Amino acid sequence: MSADISALQRVRLAYRPKLPKALRTNNIRIELGAPTKPLSDEEEIRRRFPETCGQPVATIVEGNSDLNTETLNVGVVLSGGQAPGGHNVIAGLFDALKAANPNSRLFGFLKGPAGVIKGKCKEITAELIDQYRNTGGFDMIMSGRDKIEKPEDLAACKQNFESMNLDGLVIIGGDDSNTNAAVLAEYLRKEKSKTVIIGVPKTIDGDMKNEQIEASFGFDTACKTYSELVGNICRDAMSAVKYWHFVRLMGRAASHVTLECALQTHPNVCLISEEIQAKGTTLAEIVDYIVDVILKRAAAGKNYGVVIVPEGLPEFISDIKRMIDELSTILGRDEQYIRDLPDQSERFQYVTTRLTADSAKVYGSLPQDIQEVLLHRDSHGNVPLSQVETERLLIDLVSDKIRFLKSQGKTEAKFSSLSHFFGYEGRCAMPSNFDADYCYSLGYAATQLVRAGLTGYTVNIRNLTRPADEWVAGGTPVTMMLNMEVRKGKAVPVIKKALVDLQGKPFQYFSANRERWALGDEYVFPGPVQYFGPPEVADAPTITLQLERS
Repeated sequence: MSADISALQRVRLAYRPKLPKALRTNNIRIELGAPTKPLSDEEEIRRRFPETCGQPVATIVEGNSDLNTETLNVGVVLSGGQAPGGHNVIAGLFDALKAANPNSRLFGFLKGPAGVIKGKCKEITAELIDQYRNTGGFDMIMSGRDKIEKPEDLAACKQNFESMNLDGLVIIGGDDSNTNAAVLAEYLRKEKSKTVIIGVPKTIDGDMKNEQIEASFGFDTACKTYSELVGNICRDAMSAVKYWHFVRLMGRAASHVTLECALQTHPNVCLISEEIQAKGTTLAEIVDYIVDVILKRAAAGKNYGVVIVPEGLPEFISDIKRMIDELSTILGRDEQYIRDLPDQSERFQYVTTRLTADSAKVYGSLPQDIQEVLLHRDSHGNVPLSQVETERLLIDLVSDKIRFLKSQGKTEAKFSSLSHFFGYEGRCAMPSNFDADYCYSLGYAATQLVRAGLTGYTVNIRNLTRPADEWVAGGTPVTMMLNMEVRKGKAVPVIKKALVDLQGKPFQYFSANRERWALGDEYVFPGPVQYFGPPEVADAPTITLQLERS
């Protein structure tokens, strides 16, 4: 880490995260509940996880402790994309290990799961961890997106763990990484290895949650960071009174980030992928909806506004999805021939004559640069829909529609647009007090699960809308959260992603207010993340969590 740090970072290094009451003493024990069942596909999950399926839910409570107090060697790895608070998980792990036995050691595997497979790690010392407390990013040991699933990789991990005399490994990651933790735990249990595996729920997308896991860490900070920026843009729109701002936010599979930012800032238009999919909404209908809001505001003398959309939106639009499916088939057969055609006009003609009429119409409505992007497949053989800049696509189509209406004499609306993408800005932000406390508690609890010899569990902290003193820590068997899904043409066990619940309180609140937000200037300006002040300002959880748990 650089020797030069900001005044805020210097103060944040000294921040003492709050812990649940039970974790503030060494006199704790693990309370086990009844055996559990997988989310679905029970027979297949049990067949694949005979050693770990059916384990009970664990709760950490105060009481006569029977947890291991011997010297332990524990590893930790960061897996997948960054999320604010990861360093505090490691700090919680370290402090809890040392509190139980000062001779215990913590090792950080470098650059994600690949470091576990290759046995590349470094010991995490007090001097090292003290430089990273309450800081953003994953730079202390870095991250990676490799998976530990091939037989040779599993065997390599076991060998590394044995050579290190490792008692436990904590995998900090999202749904795929925690599924990977279950696979590794099952393998090690079958091989009679002493190394236990514990997962920690991480993703700013907010899609790893259920009745046991109330929130994934990083979501709070990322949404507050994005909401500050969106709020600033709302203020700018009201000030300049001449621009429509189109903002794309993180969230490919789920729209939790976009929904939370809408709840925090009240933009004029917010598109939720899950609703678009449920209603079978077409691209043209989305454009018509946005244009309708623009024209109504223009009629009221307001030629400005703010639109926010999730980055994964195109994959949920019914006619785009059909067009992509057809395009994938064509490319699977004729990709090289299409690439060899001399120019885009010939490629366009070749493709559109092989698409169905409806899909050809959708493809033809797209800007030329996007048409070109969709004629290439990624390394997995998929059409790279993720490369489509959704906010720019919508701006182009909305502009075309308004120009057409003007040519027909149906509107005098002025439409000037600006586009924005807020993504990486939120992934490594300095964690909010909520995420700093939550992550530290997750790490501290993970150590207790390792001390108890549990394996194949994901740490949970519940009661998160209450003060940290009332939080309840424990562990959820990963197999309890598994179901079978088809990935790359093959049925595999995975943790089910939590999409926006259209019947849930957060979406229902948004739905009840969006018409008022569309036409009025109902903007809210959250401002920057606050670290000091009254709890309702500095420690508040997301609006999503408050509504879900109200």
